[in-house]
Amino acid sequence: MATDKKLPTQEEIEKDFQEFFEKKYGDGVSVRLGYVGGQQATSEQSEAEIPEPQKTFDLKFDLKPKDIKKYLDRYVIKQDEAKKALAIAVCDHYNHVRECHENPDATDTDYSKQNIVMLGPTGVGKTYLIRHIAKLIGVPFVKADATRFSETGYVGANVDDLIRELVAQAEDNLELAQYGIIYLDEADKIATPPNIIGRDVSGRGVQIGLLKLMEETEVDLNGGNDVASQMRAVMEFQKRGKVDKQIINTRHILFIISGAFTGMEDIIKKRMHQSRIGFNVEITSQKDAAAEYFAHVTPKDFIDFGFEPEFIGRLPVHVVCTELEVEDLYHILKHSEGSIIRQYENAFRSYGINVLFSDNGLEKIAEKAIEQKTGARALMTVCEKVLRNYKFELPSTGIVEFVVTSKVVDTPDEELKKIMSDPEYNRTCVMKEQIHRYESKFHADHDLKIEFDAEAIEAICQSAIEQELSIQQICDEILKSYQHGLNLIKQNTGQTSFSLPRQVVDSPDPILEKWIRDSYHTKEEIKE
Repeated sequence: MATDKKLPTQEEIEKDFQEFFEKKYGDGVSVRLGYVGGQQATSEQSEAEIPEPQKTFDLKFDLKPKDIKKYLDRYVIKQDEAKKALAIAVCDHYNHVRECHENPDATDTDYSKQNIVMLGPTGVGKTYLIRHIAKLIGVPFVKADATRFSETGYVGANVDDLIRELVAQAEDNLELAQYGIIYLDEADKIATPPNIIGRDVSGRGVQIGLLKLMEETEVDLNGGNDVASQMRAVMEFQKRGKVDKQIINTRHILFIISGAFTGMEDIIKKRMHQSRIGFNVEITSQKDAAAEYFAHVTPKDFIDFGFEPEFIGRLPVHVVCTELEVEDLYHILKHSEGSIIRQYENAFRSYGINVLFSDNGLEKIAEKAIEQKTGARALMTVCEKVLRNYKFELPSTGIVEFVVTSKVVDTPDEELKKIMSDPEYNRTCVMKEQIHRYESKFHADHDLKIEFDAEAIEAICQSAIEQELSIQQICDEILKSYQHGLNLIKQNTGQTSFSLPRQVVDSPDPILEKWIRDSYHTKEEIKE
């Protein structure tokens, strides 16, 4: 005799799943169910109340390659050739996508999708570039490591999870997800060279699985071994009595793979030196040898490295990123909009503390970071090690401002003790940094480089203390006539850089007048 069995509520299902996963994987797992169309469905909601996923998306892409590169320049230092190549490939891809979106008949045209393979060492900005491109265009972005798939042996459903993650990033907007970007890092780890015995053969399976996605296929969002999608299907069946099949086509999804491809340069070198054409190519720097060889990479090199011909054939755009140097890391810290320094400024500001990073402090951070050989990633490591105790100690003191100098980076604990125990020392450090920033701003505003000498700096600090004025006010008063006067000297002699001694602080106008008179004499001498 059949009996009506009450369906469990969402909370009861969540509890059962939670207990199961905690038993299997530990306490770190959290389970939430019933997300349909980006909104949680409760047991009281009727079918009509459950929102459908958004079905439409208006793709407006009107960027040009220079627009994309200019945007990337704000966040990523160096890598100019990589930015150009990416900008062109992305514009080609999304211009075609826009045409197909506006005119469905364009889909049938013969077009090879501009999937990309990026080569370069770790920490040079590969992921950062793609993430900001996706942000600029306004499409969802998914990043995964190839090693995540190479150990399973059950490849198909797992690579399909990349598509499901893309849909999740698009908040269940299926059409938007179909224009997204999938970025697979450490892709060199799925290469399977035939001459290496015992290499993980599942790498070839990952390539085959990805090949299907890169070509064009339809992925069932409720299929495979994806637990989250199966949970959603259970809840949808509970509410509707049926499960609608959701399919996403990968035709317009842009695929980008990247890796360090260690050893690839040897393959390229061997091929080039066996060819009369490539034999004369000279590698000018041993340090940049890999990047210079990468610039000549061909599909055959990828095949020799261990990629399936069909797989690498779906990645026609090759982008090379070069290794960063100390100057590049300094430039990232100083000028990049995404500089880690902004994070530390905000962290200290939340405690009412203003942290200033001096130029010599930034240079020292860059020097220590380059030693770790992990590119820009090392900047965070160095900063955290240097400033950890500062974050812990200073919020509990009355200190409201301090400077990260080269001494702080070299001997952080020793400098922290001085800053906390000697207010005069800390105040002097801050004022000296403010003077250096004033010099930099004067240069930027007037194209005239000024530099106070040590005695002048001491005198300015002393005046600021005695008069209870800011460094800005003291320097403005001293140099109120100097913009015009130094420009006269520049016109007469061409001089653009000026060292300002103690006398400028004590008697600014008489010193300037003397310099101007001397410049006219120099001008006459030049004429003669």
